[in-house]
Amino acid sequence: MLTLGIETSCDETSVAVYDPSRGVLSNAVFSQIDLHKAFGGVMPEMASRSQLERIAPVMRSALSDAAVTLEDITTIALTTGPGLPGSLLVGLCFGKAIAWARGKRLIGVDHHEGHAYSSFLENDVPFPHLCLTASGGHTSIHLIRGFGDYHTVSHTLDDAAGEAFDKIAKLLGLPYPGGPVIEQYARRVGFEDFFSYPRGKPEMLNFSFSGLKTAVLYDLVDRGAYDMKHRILLDSSELLKQQVASSLLVCVAAIFARKLRLALAEYPEAKAVTFVGGVACNRYIRRMLQSMCDDRGIRFFVPSPQYCTDNAAMIAFVGNYRAERGEVAGWNLDIF
Repeated sequence: MLTLGIETSCDETSVAVYDPSRGVLSNAVFSQIDLHKAFGGVMPEMASRSQLERIAPVMRSALSDAAVTLEDITTIALTTGPGLPGSLLVGLCFGKAIAWARGKRLIGVDHHEGHAYSSFLENDVPFPHLCLTASGGHTSIHLIRGFGDYHTVSHTLDDAAGEAFDKIAKLLGLPYPGGPVIEQYARRVGFEDFFSYPRGKPEMLNFSFSGLKTAVLYDLVDRGAYDMKHRILLDSSELLKQQVASSLLVCVAAIFARKLRLALAEYPEAKAVTFVGGVACNRYIRRMLQSMCDDRGIRFFVPSPQYCTDNAAMIAFVGNYRAERGEVAGWNLDIF
């Protein structure tokens, strides 16, 4: 029952091998961060072209690391969406070709579902629990009652938390991706809330980060630190960047904690909270959410950083339990 997972929803090219009795045997990832740094974000065409070049070598690396061959694989699980269409098509076509040529079962996996169950790669998380998923493309809370049994409690009405980090980092002239850099700058001033950015409507369970980005921009304008007409940062001092980064990080952590408190109040049956997605790599936010859960006497789980960012291990894990249920896809499987 070995499952080969393929993840190409955005700019990572990842292939993994999962064994239900032994866990993750390999998780090979090729990151394109260096390709997109100059643009301050992901360039879709560059992403898909790179994946075309890398998908086969990454698969060979995953098989080698797991000490298996394609003949040992029983199921091909691949991400069908959401994501960049060109990137998704690379994984879809590659995976379908292998499944057809080698007579393997084919499983399509929702990228969100992969993240939602990524905590299980290293932990035995109890059901039901609440899962906060936060990355550059999505921010949501799910109530997870079992494997494949989950529903969305809340989601972002506009931008994702990770996107807010990236856009504000770019506004400050900081490199891409913005999340890790924002945390580095915030650490230098002790994670203090200097500017008290707005947290949104306190009673609303859904997320919204578009207003937060605008608030940071106009706060810089009011301070004479940013020229709206020419889109130039007038005050490029390190201290200002550190204070903005720190205030932003404290604000986002507070928003996450508040939304989770609302969700826990609405779903008191939840036995734990998981925090997944690329933003879950942020140590400060993890500490804040851990503290919030400790105060409520509820367990808190976060995957290792390698399983927070986009990876094929989570896709293989979901593909495995879907295959065990016989939820096999046909050859008309497509992206969405």
